[in-house]
Amino acid sequence: MKKRLILAATLAAFAGAPAAQADTVKIGFINTFSGGLAVFGKHQKDAVELALDHLGRKLGGLDVEMVYGDDQVKPDVGRQVAVQMLQKDKVDFVTGIIWSNVLAATQNVVLKAGKIMITTNAGWANMAGKNCHPLFFSTSWNNDQMPEAMGKLMTDEKIDNVFLLSANYQAGKDMLRGFERYYKGKVKGRILYRLGQTDFQAEISKIRATKPGAIFGFMPGGMGIAFTKQYQAAGLKIPFYSAHTIDHLSLPGHGKNAIGTYHTNYWNLDDKAEHNQRFIRDFIKKYGYHPSSYAGQAYDMPFMIDDAIKAVGGDLSNRKGMIEQMEKAAFPSIRGKFTYNINHVPIQTFYKREVIADANGDPKIVTRGVVFENHKDAYYKACKMDKLKKKLKL
Repeated sequence: MKKRLILAATLAAFAGAPAAQADTVKIGFINTFSGGLAVFGKHQKDAVELALDHLGRKLGGLDVEMVYGDDQVKPDVGRQVAVQMLQKDKVDFVTGIIWSNVLAATQNVVLKAGKIMITTNAGWANMAGKNCHPLFFSTSWNNDQMPEAMGKLMTDEKIDNVFLLSANYQAGKDMLRGFERYYKGKVKGRILYRLGQTDFQAEISKIRATKPGAIFGFMPGGMGIAFTKQYQAAGLKIPFYSAHTIDHLSLPGHGKNAIGTYHTNYWNLDDKAEHNQRFIRDFIKKYGYHPSSYAGQAYDMPFMIDDAIKAVGGDLSNRKGMIEQMEKAAFPSIRGKFTYNINHVPIQTFYKREVIADANGDPKIVTRGVVFENHKDAYYKACKMDKLKKKLKL
């Protein structure tokens, strides 16, 4: 009888005790760290490490262990990396991912494991609508949003016909769908080129023959660099507008070939807010190059996790509490104050940016004004988040 009383008292004590706090939070970060597109991974990893420096190498008071994994731009490899992070490394969060096809291959593994997933780039449309998930967040955008802004911009600027160029994979198709959702002029031609392609002579010949009023392109990384070089060499004077093509990530490769081009972005480089300027200033000081918007999205991620862990007193098992805090978007962001939509995609402002020649004749990106203010993605109405939370007891 005495033993039973002691056992009952012990169980009662544990039942009333707060959840055990972890000493360390483990963050899995999947990105591209090898091959010709490794520059994306470098920008994002450098930004994550800078954010951790700014946070004192702790998140929510816990020590941090980063686990970096290379997806090699291959969906099956990305999935394998995610499985290893979950089963072997025992990560608490899975973050990163540049490519939508890699996200498509990994998200189900992570979410079925019950882990919070934060994409710092890939904006696969499926995750914004009917396949939204309480454990899935974005610090970037939905794929459609920047091209939507460009479609509106080109309509507002009365460009009445356009030629479309985009990579032939999921994100590339999302880009064109977003652009055409807001562009009201005529599409005179379109080409879906091979992902990773660097020879665009055939495409340029088609553009020359078509004689459009302007070009809209989605040509990230080395693909865009190859295109602008060949485009300038061909002597074409048709205005080039783009999304996810010319940025501080690719600008050194484009060089003067980018001068006179236009693009849209969520990040106002000229925002004088201290958090934004500290990011730019310290990034350049630490790494010796200008951060891109890709870096900015990754920089936001540790601040988001830090805020979430603080809200639950370090209890990493309290997913519900962390999700509720993350939904508030109360953490400092390089884009300034923003809110999350019901599908956990940012509602944010998009800007027109131009590449000009500075005093030395070198390319410089400047912000030219607002295209969309507090812009929502096109898919959120299909997201039944409250129903999903109830089902998952979150």
